[in-house]
Amino acid sequence: MDTNDLSAPPRTQSRIAGKNHPHRDARAGGLEHDHTRHTTRFTVIGNHLAQHPELSLVARGLALYIQSLPARARVDIKTLAARFPEGATRIAAALRELEAHGYLRRERERIPGGRIVTRTISCNQPGRSHTEHAPAKKRRPPRKKALCAVPQPAYPSPTLLQKATHLLAGLRRDEPRLLLSTCDTAHLASGVAAWLERDVAATAVRHALTTDLPPEGLRRPAALLAHRLAAQLPPPPPFHAPVPPPTVRYPLQNCDGCDRAFRSPTPGRCHDCRTPAAAAV
Repeated sequence: MDTNDLSAPPRTQSRIAGKNHPHRDARAGGLEHDHTRHTTRFTVIGNHLAQHPELSLVARGLALYIQSLPARARVDIKTLAARFPEGATRIAAALRELEAHGYLRRERERIPGGRIVTRTISCNQPGRSHTEHAPAKKRRPPRKKALCAVPQPAYPSPTLLQKATHLLAGLRRDEPRLLLSTCDTAHLASGVAAWLERDVAATAVRHALTTDLPPEGLRRPAALLAHRLAAQLPPPPPFHAPVPPPTVRYPLQNCDGCDRAFRSPTPGRCHDCRTPAAAAV
């Protein structure tokens, strides 16, 4: 007679009830996760930031907020202080924390027109550049370092700046290695204008910029020219006192008292006839 296998379950068991889970202890307490998978509007944050052993909670929360923003969003202290209740002092300290640990970089660069702006770069993995992991076809070339500041003319008239721009554009005729971009030319034009404003002839400016160039190849000609314009700026011309206007010569008039000729803007009496002694006579 057949016998039943007492070791086999009577029916296929479904999922173990939560309260009977073999690895759950109702007395243990602690954290439990009730997660739903995000499909839109989410930001991936590494545990190296969320569980950083040194960053403050304010710094970690600020890093999370910054990484969730779109490119070109404003993240200066004033804007962040207006957005959050922590205040400018705590936000500035948190930004310094993130900068010290590599989650932020702040770079100053000069834009066309001479104005200097601050760029804030958010790094979601400090120490690893964006181009290191990007596909070969999508890697961006490294950003060029901003050119050093050049002298500024006291009176930057359009005519003076146009003359400076024309001089820079013609440098490549004397030295083919000094081929400048439009952006670099706009930056250097103010420096050349400052030289021209100091009574330096255009030929002298051209000579200062094109002679004694290094024999090896120039990696960035504009950087060399910016340095020369700033380091070799000649002194202003000596001060010249203004020439006084010429003395005005009035027309000749006949004196009404003695009929002598004298110079005066209007008819009347001469100096002698106007004195008290002459009037007494």
